Amino acid sequence: MDKANKIIVGISVGDINGIGIEIILKTFQDKRMLEFCTPVLFASNKLISFHKKALKVNTSIHGITSIDKLIHGKVNLLNSWTEEVKIDLGKTTEDGGKFALKSLQEAVNALQKKQIDLVLTAPINKENIQSEEFKFPGHTEYLEDNFDGKSLMILMTDELRIGLITGHIPISKVAETITPELIKSKVEIMHTSLQQDFNINKPKIAVLGLNPHCGDNGIIGTEDDEIIRPTIEEIKESGKLVFGPYAADGFFGSKTYKQFDGVLAMYHDQGLAPFKALSFGNGVNFTAGLSIVRTSPDHGTGFDIAGKNKANFTSFKEALFTSLQIFKNRKEYQELTKNALKAK
Repeated sequence: MDKANKIIVGISVGDINGIGIEIILKTFQDKRMLEFCTPVLFASNKLISFHKKALKVNTSIHGITSIDKLIHGKVNLLNSWTEEVKIDLGKTTEDGGKFALKSLQEAVNALQKKQIDLVLTAPINKENIQSEEFKFPGHTEYLEDNFDGKSLMILMTDELRIGLITGHIPISKVAETITPELIKSKVEIMHTSLQQDFNINKPKIAVLGLNPHCGDNGIIGTEDDEIIRPTIEEIKESGKLVFGPYAADGFFGSKTYKQFDGVLAMYHDQGLAPFKALSFGNGVNFTAGLSIVRTSPDHGTGFDIAGKNKANFTSFKEALFTSLQIFKNRKEYQELTKNALKAK
């Protein structure tokens, strides 16, 4: 790829006491990765040097003071703060959250200014990052607040993409949150994403039920028959290939998910528990529906192994390759459709 046309990937480093920096350094220890993109880390020289020394990792880093000074073919580090940072590997601290947010804010700012092409986020701790500037359940909601569009969290591998109708909310709130309008909105986001981000012209989408056995005809709850099933039928009338509701246990147990391009789960653990059982450590978290491309690995901060050189960077590397492919697919889709004739 021509250096001038290389995709510039902004990377927020996540919690400074977790495994985020480790998986970043290990990914780019292989210099061949720089043939696919130009990475920009948002952190500080001292922080990265500390982790390199602790891990005995020799990844070459090029420090810059502004993004216009980046060099293709190198791992660029934009010095995003100058103050001293107390690093306590494996521990959740106030500084851990403070500088995770600082890194994220700098990456988002660069993305808003179109100085980078996409963002790849290392794991944060959702508790210590909370502050006056960050009052969100996670990355997804924060990014939705900063960019155009309505978000849909999709956990994915090559053969499985699971989106969530409801996300980071208490299980006690799930049933009352699910409405025909919400289901239609999430189906629309997934359908559009499968077309523009994954080059699937006529995507097939499965929708899971809410109650065990989809309610067993009202014996175990009425939401599946009164809300979910009629909404799916209504969506079908628009021409979309949407099917369900499916009982989650049998759907995953029988590998029915392999028949679909995308799956929508009603709540967080209904989708993510089977996903991580099937593919933990190899999956990618993709935020669909927004005007920007963002991916992350499918795991957390890994405090229990931080600083021990035990972190597996496979998911982070997959997140990087996925973001690059989605960026290319979306760009191609926009080119193909920008002058499309509208039906009268």
